[in-house]
Amino acid sequence: MGEKMKAILKKRPGPGLEMDLVDIPYPGPDEVLVKVRATSICGTDVHIYNWDHWAQSRIKPPLIIGHEFCGEVVEVGKNVKTLKVGDFISAESHIPDMTCPICRRGQPHICQNLKIIGVDTNGSFAEYVVIPEICAWKNSSDMDPAIASIQEPLGNAVYAVLAEPVSGKTVAIFGDGPAGNNAVAVAKAAGAGTIFQVGMNSYRLEIGRRMGADFSINIAEGQDPVKIILEKTEGIGVDVVLEMAGSPLALEQGFAVLRRGGRLTAFGIPSEPVTLDWANAVIFKGARIIGINGRLLWETWYQMTELLNSGKLDPSPIITHKMPMDNFEEAFRLLTAPEKKVGKVVMFP
Repeated sequence: MGEKMKAILKKRPGPGLEMDLVDIPYPGPDEVLVKVRATSICGTDVHIYNWDHWAQSRIKPPLIIGHEFCGEVVEVGKNVKTLKVGDFISAESHIPDMTCPICRRGQPHICQNLKIIGVDTNGSFAEYVVIPEICAWKNSSDMDPAIASIQEPLGNAVYAVLAEPVSGKTVAIFGDGPAGNNAVAVAKAAGAGTIFQVGMNSYRLEIGRRMGADFSINIAEGQDPVKIILEKTEGIGVDVVLEMAGSPLALEQGFAVLRRGGRLTAFGIPSEPVTLDWANAVIFKGARIIGINGRLLWETWYQMTELLNSGKLDPSPIITHKMPMDNFEEAFRLLTAPEKKVGKVVMFP
């Protein structure tokens, strides 16, 4: 397009981000140019902002970050067949190569050569972004842009919760961040029985209650999730545990409250190696463990769309702040503050 746009970049190694004017990108033959309407901030973006060990090992500045977004297609590459100018899309952030042995086995969500928008390629914290055609999901034209922008992380919860049926089952969700609260909403929408949520932040646990949690357990206030959940389930434990926090303690407690023959879904990423009583937690209990990475392409997106369209799934309580992209520093201050009185922050270019 030969013009400039505003973008939030990791311009150089070190903490923080910068806004600058950069060239509007051109789409390649199999890509589309999207005018961003809304983009939300992920925990990954916070890692990059803080420039922690993971970010230092993965991110190669200069890079426009951000991967949760929606927008309007304004230009299409010559080989693009399924999209046209004017389409309102959200993005699947995982870019599979579709040629590796894993993709050819029908599992492109864990592609052997997987790339991620805003991590390995320039992302959505900008007025425009280029994405591969394969990563675009067409939305209804009247969908709320704020909701459309959070479908990527919401899809994580849809995949995690619905990896096996939860209808009529007792569910314990460890984590009160956006991933955990989304999981509460999905479990409720899918007809789960009693839903326990375990967390450390009263503000975020209140969001979880609004999204459908029956019992909120705050370990920061000294509440013991193992004792409470086992008491409420007559010592049997829950049918399903969803570990959405990446906490070694949550994994230990999750297995402790999982009934014999139950299912534990692991989504959270621990920052340190996990020690587990493997024999008693898994083998003798006959537990099933399912690891979750991203979303199923494209089954998860179809499930999520139907749940949203039905009205049974309402993720709106998780969006606690909306602001112009120019105010990105305020957004990251909220997300890095110790009190974390924030759910999802959606920015508008």
